[in-house]
Amino acid sequence: MNLADMLCYADIEQLTRIADAYRCECSSHSKNELIQTILATVQRRDVLESRVEDISENDLRFLHSLLFERRTAYSLEELTARALSAAADMGAKEEAAPPEPAKAAGRKRSSRKQPEPPPPPENPARSAIARFKRFGWLFNGFSQQTRFLYHVPEDVKARLCEALERRYRQLLDVREEPPVYRDERGLAAADLREFLRFVRLHEVPLTTEQVMYKRQLQQALELMSVAEAIPGRSGWRFGYGRRFRDYPDRFSLLYDYGCYAGWLNELPDRLELTEEGEKRAGGEKPIDPAELYRFWLRLYKGPVPNLISLVHWIARLAGEWTTVSSLGRVLLPLVRSFYYDTPEDVLRSRVLAMMLHLGLLAWGETAEGEAVVRMTPQGRQIVFGSEVSFEDRLPWAEPLAGGTA
Repeated sequence: MNLADMLCYADIEQLTRIADAYRCECSSHSKNELIQTILATVQRRDVLESRVEDISENDLRFLHSLLFERRTAYSLEELTARALSAAADMGAKEEAAPPEPAKAAGRKRSSRKQPEPPPPPENPARSAIARFKRFGWLFNGFSQQTRFLYHVPEDVKARLCEALERRYRQLLDVREEPPVYRDERGLAAADLREFLRFVRLHEVPLTTEQVMYKRQLQQALELMSVAEAIPGRSGWRFGYGRRFRDYPDRFSLLYDYGCYAGWLNELPDRLELTEEGEKRAGGEKPIDPAELYRFWLRLYKGPVPNLISLVHWIARLAGEWTTVSSLGRVLLPLVRSFYYDTPEDVLRSRVLAMMLHLGLLAWGETAEGEAVVRMTPQGRQIVFGSEVSFEDRLPWAEPLAGGTA
């Protein structure tokens, strides 16, 4: 439903709050006048752009969790979880704030009654939901079955995306086609099939922790189209998959997907193919790049909660060769750090680099040494044609999955 439809079902109290939020000059006693004035105001480009410009980073992250899904209704619990996730950084900063300095030990205690402690802060998630209702971005359902659900008007969602895109494009730096660039379309599926053939043709023993021995792992990595080194034991590795601790980033994703899809079977002492894995290894059934992309979204959404929004914005903004540094100016406010990964690390290594490996974008370097990226036609088709919800994630994506090195 669009905004006009939802305004018609809203009660006059909510209409008045929306009119106040946009400083509409109209009678608060006429529902028809309220609706017409709100519609005329909200449809002005400058009004919506000003509203988007003024919202906080937490509200912006919360908004992004709603913009790129096709679903039409959310429960209060779902919205609360999204708003709390968006506000997690603020909570971490408050917890990390240093305590107030203690009073001197020998100071005489005052006999006056101590003041009452300040009231606890209001629930940030409920406050964010209330603000979005006041902006006309969220509405309760109107029927008996939907009155406890919340809805985002479709035309408002489209206008918010357009307003944000105009804002973001002003920060982008576009370049000519670089002399050299990497395009890995089709390589991830081909390498996964190559690894399945490797398991079919060779004995692949596993350690007591069900990890490949270094010798077999090195042999498998030499078959891959993209060179990767075996991770050392000196650094930390967790959160980005079951075997992220033990295997390189790209190979870890392919291995985890093979297990998830039921093509690889980890026995106590060895790795073997399943019947479905035999069909993939033999080429009887193709490996769908879109399915691998959706698996990556679900796997990485634990440590990167706004991953879907980031991928959609990259797909919308990087239609031409765009510098990685300017994409960072746009997207880093949406990115949270993940333990030792800074926001810059998350964007560059966990998002852009993995999109390259999945064939979603090409990565090049200009003659001046600037890193530039551009979405591939296949990448745009996969991103805009795939649907993964905010709550749809794998247990392997939990923050400490896989342990530490």
